[in-house]
Amino acid sequence: MSEERTRDAEDRERAELEARILERREAALAQVTQFGDPVLKSKASPVRDFGPERRAEIERMIAIMRDGIGVGLAATQLGILRRFLVFQAGGTESEATALINPEIEWLSDELAIAEEGCLSLPRVSMDVERPLHATVVGLDCDGEPVRIEASGLEARVLQHEIDHLDGVLILDRAPRAQRKGALRALREGESYSPPVEHEDELGRDEHREPRTDA
Repeated sequence: MSEERTRDAEDRERAELEARILERREAALAQVTQFGDPVLKSKASPVRDFGPERRAEIERMIAIMRDGIGVGLAATQLGILRRFLVFQAGGTESEATALINPEIEWLSDELAIAEEGCLSLPRVSMDVERPLHATVVGLDCDGEPVRIEASGLEARVLQHEIDHLDGVLILDRAPRAQRKGALRALREGESYSPPVEHEDELGRDEHREPRTDA
């Protein structure tokens, strides 16, 4: 086979793979509660029961998070008003983690700004400032205590998902101008991301992180 034909075959395979990934993502997002549903502004109740049913919910959440190409997912994003979440901040090769009844124990004074997206706010992202380090406590799937000392992306994802469990969205934490732009885009079914000039105003220091979707 010639080099040109080999490249053509590779291009077709790549296009087919991308199409399959997009199809899975759309199917996953179809299961996620979208902006406008009042459940996203509701505070979740603590989990009291542990067992096969809870594990099945968590496994489903992990599958939706992965297919949706997200790094975190809260139960409220599936219309379940209970305090549990899943996250996978270390890339596709890392293990997904479930956290039940999570609570923030400590937040650092050191802050970082990053562009955040959300599986419940399609095609929209905003700059959000959060503590760079966090300690979060909760329970695992068996009800055993868990304590996570997180930094960077992991700390951001955990704060984002715990916000969801408290009925707080990135819209509530974004700069006012960005919030207005994002709301307009959501109403009109368009896309929105922070303007480049805003990035310049914020400064490109070491604490500005890449976009995350959760």
